[in-house]
Amino acid sequence: MDHIGYRKKLGTLGPSTNTIVQPDFDDLRPVGVTNHYSRIAIPNDPVTDDASFLKLVNSINQATMDAVDVLRSCEMDYLVMGMSAATFWNGRQGASDYLKMMQDRAQVGVSCGSFATEAALNVYKAKRIAFMSPYFEVANAQVRRFYEDCGFTVVRDLCLRRPSPVQIAHTTDEMCRQAILQLDGDDVDAIVQVGTNLSMIRLAAAAELFLGKPVIAINTATYWHALRAQGLQDKKAGFGSLMEFH
Repeated sequence: MDHIGYRKKLGTLGPSTNTIVQPDFDDLRPVGVTNHYSRIAIPNDPVTDDASFLKLVNSINQATMDAVDVLRSCEMDYLVMGMSAATFWNGRQGASDYLKMMQDRAQVGVSCGSFATEAALNVYKAKRIAFMSPYFEVANAQVRRFYEDCGFTVVRDLCLRRPSPVQIAHTTDEMCRQAILQLDGDDVDAIVQVGTNLSMIRLAAAAELFLGKPVIAINTATYWHALRAQGLQDKKAGFGSLMEFH
């Protein structure tokens, strides 16, 4: 039995440019559970349009399996994916195929952002949703397709078009707050934030209080999904209703 991770050892991974998901996951970690982070090596190239965003996604895909192989050597119990765009690609069936590929490579169960946020939305019985991302339109179209395949009605979406992978982490609370307000409306049951390098786990929790509806940050949902998949029912205050009540 691992001396510190005596309940579970979670492998986690994210792009090397991502500076948010590792501290976010550590903030959500219960006692007796340890996170072991592997970086997906990618360049911090400028992202200015759909074509350059697709190039970024391709770079992540090419390096992901190497990062998974590194994690296998610590004998992790479960894998938590701290990267999201690729997990939404090609609709729900494409996302399911991607998840199976990751499970086969990791040789353990896997939680990823697409299916974790779907599970969170189902907890709240949400039907009509809006979502925001740091992406460009080409990626938002893939996220929309996934959610629509899952049976949700996507009322609105917003992409922040961040200029590089590292710059996603520089997105301010004010930028995110304005995005949330643009997305909200009486016609929306819940708001989802995707993009794991966007810092939203605390702001989403605060937004739930003043909007009176679920605001789901992808890092919170993914880590919550992993804990529940491993039979860990720990609650944690300060990170929204998903971690406090479900």
